[in-house]
Amino acid sequence: MGVTGWRHKETLENIMDCVNLGDVEAPLIPGNTTQNYTKDVHILSCAFLLIFLAYGAAQNLQSTVNTEQNLGTTSLGISYVSFTFFSLFSSTTVRLLGSKNALILGTTGYWLYVAANLTPSWYSMGPAAIYLGFCASIIWVGQGTYLTSAARSHANDSQLHEGTVIGNFNGEFFGMFASRQFFGNFLTLALLRDGMEGKTSGTTFLFVVFLGSMTFGIILMFFLHERDDDGRNLKAQKSSLSIKVTAPLLDLRMLLIIPLIAYSGLQQAFVWAEFTKEVVKPALGVSGVGGAMAVYGAFDAICSLITGRLTSGLSSIAVITPCGAFVQLIVLLWILLSYSATSGVLGYVYPLLMAAMLGIGDAVFNTQLNALLGILFKDDTRGAFAQLKVWQSAAIAIVFFLSPLITLDAMLIIMITALFFGMACFFFLALHLDKTVSSQVLLS
Repeated sequence: MGVTGWRHKETLENIMDCVNLGDVEAPLIPGNTTQNYTKDVHILSCAFLLIFLAYGAAQNLQSTVNTEQNLGTTSLGISYVSFTFFSLFSSTTVRLLGSKNALILGTTGYWLYVAANLTPSWYSMGPAAIYLGFCASIIWVGQGTYLTSAARSHANDSQLHEGTVIGNFNGEFFGMFASRQFFGNFLTLALLRDGMEGKTSGTTFLFVVFLGSMTFGIILMFFLHERDDDGRNLKAQKSSLSIKVTAPLLDLRMLLIIPLIAYSGLQQAFVWAEFTKEVVKPALGVSGVGGAMAVYGAFDAICSLITGRLTSGLSSIAVITPCGAFVQLIVLLWILLSYSATSGVLGYVYPLLMAAMLGIGDAVFNTQLNALLGILFKDDTRGAFAQLKVWQSAAIAIVFFLSPLITLDAMLIIMITALFFGMACFFFLALHLDKTVSSQVLLS
């Protein structure tokens, strides 16, 4: 179907199911068939926390512990290029493996990349980075598919509002996931005291602890129940690889969401590559980077839980998303127009306040974009989440490779431009969906 069509029937069904929360009663029917859904969300969230608190902290250390020939940062760039490439095929891969198996297999890439840091060299970290990109592509599509499927099944069996359940499940997951920054950086600060980041014995012990945490997370994955899409649209699932890869791009709704997806990747990489280097380090020193990222993670986690609870459908997403964008816009303009490192109390407060605000924005984009895709693309959940990771990872890779070549001001201008364009497309999408619902209500 061409981009000029809106697939009116499917769009209307999705919208009418999710916009009007007041039209749906929500009695909870207890039973053994429904308790597994929330249990699986708890397990999935805890597993990702254990795995990514280790990987996230290891990622933050790459620019300081693997400095020879820029091995650390270059390997990260390679992993995100690989991530982008394999995301083109991740929808089909997850369909063949099943979402649970994709989640388990996906964890192995993160484990191997952290293990490669025990003997860092191009021969160990190069291949590990490429394999990490493949694993990242399937674990994130598997995560989005698994979580959305569990939410739909839970809403159906318990007679709950689907949009609310999707929002709640995403809120819990991303709340736990975002807290990785707090726990991972706290662990790093505790184990690398007194400048031990430059000592082989200190970093070796730290990475061994990371591997232990990741191993527990991988074990937890095996306790997930087998769960996948509900089997609708089987004909579409049997389509060819080329159609499966590009199918979501043939929908105008996806084209209007992609700019905001790309910005969500840009803002994450900006925090990792630019904010910590250009704002936090000059004000707080190298040791303060971990503390600032812990603040970032804490506010990201808290806001993820709150916004997840507030999400009830497309109407709530249309209100929450601009709030997160506005908070981040304030930070970007602040740094671009008036910020300079100062001494005294404010010199410590300002970077931490910015980190908190950036964490709030990241929480909004994570929860709302995942909920939006789960609501709008019921018949191709895997394809939709594959597109999410294609454009996010591509944007992250661009920042990693572009960061050494341009100034901070140039990067901020790119960020602000991308944010305005992404939000303009988002508002156009929201207005169109609102008009579609309104016209159908009048006709009925």
